[in-house]
Amino acid sequence: MYNKVGTIKNAERVEIIDRDKRFAMVRTANGMQGWVEQRFLVTEKVYDGFQKLAQEQYEAVAPVTAVTRNDTNLHLEPGRDTEHLYQITQGAKLSVLKRAASEKRLPGAKAAQDSIKPMEDWWLIRDADGHVGWALGRMIDVDVPLEIAQYAEGQRIIASYVLSEVQDAEKKVPQYLVLLNENKDGQPTDYNQVKVFTWNVKRHRYETAYRERLNGNLPVTLAHEDFDKEGNLPVFILRTGGDSGNVVERKYKLNTPIVRRVLAPGEQATKAHH
Repeated sequence: MYNKVGTIKNAERVEIIDRDKRFAMVRTANGMQGWVEQRFLVTEKVYDGFQKLAQEQYEAVAPVTAVTRNDTNLHLEPGRDTEHLYQITQGAKLSVLKRAASEKRLPGAKAAQDSIKPMEDWWLIRDADGHVGWALGRMIDVDVPLEIAQYAEGQRIIASYVLSEVQDAEKKVPQYLVLLNENKDGQPTDYNQVKVFTWNVKRHRYETAYRERLNGNLPVTLAHEDFDKEGNLPVFILRTGGDSGNVVERKYKLNTPIVRRVLAPGEQATKAHH
């Protein structure tokens, strides 16, 4: 039986005075002293690592949002046995920044010796308090509008973006760019298929205006540009890996309900499904 003398907040700095097996005697900034389990403490180096990660992603634009399924730890690097500091609660709203794949193994377990190793997805996220870290992918649900979720066709929707809105009677209806991938972890790229859903005003329903098989990675850039007689149109830029490993940007424009590539000077058009 132990007497509770106080509570230490997450990420609060403490001074270690003594250690005894799995406990440490600590002193807070206001002079409070007590014993805590050492597994609840991290080094200053780990704390500084999280601060650096947050600074690096400070200006990152994250139009992809998600919520947590359960209370979830934020790790300094992708992987279950990496250092973690912050914890986000179930139902918290998050901004998704990046994806990575890591070998699936429990903390302390040895790496698999097989040539085919089980993998799992991790997402670099930022919470409402500005904390940045890696969270296990299966603990996070990306926000997907219900009206287009039915069109996933067995694939996993990685992200969705509103490109524009159309007027249908008294309401405005959003039109979406959707990124999809195989419904399993460890894929080599963030997405392998792109779809654009436009709203048919006469039939009052969504239709697939464009689809393309494309191995790409986040982030996606959204903007508007002027196209002479076509007027000001929404555009989106996807990022793919080039033949030499460099990043190649591919621009598209939406002139409802038609999506077309915006080719760079000297670029050749490729076939896609419309």
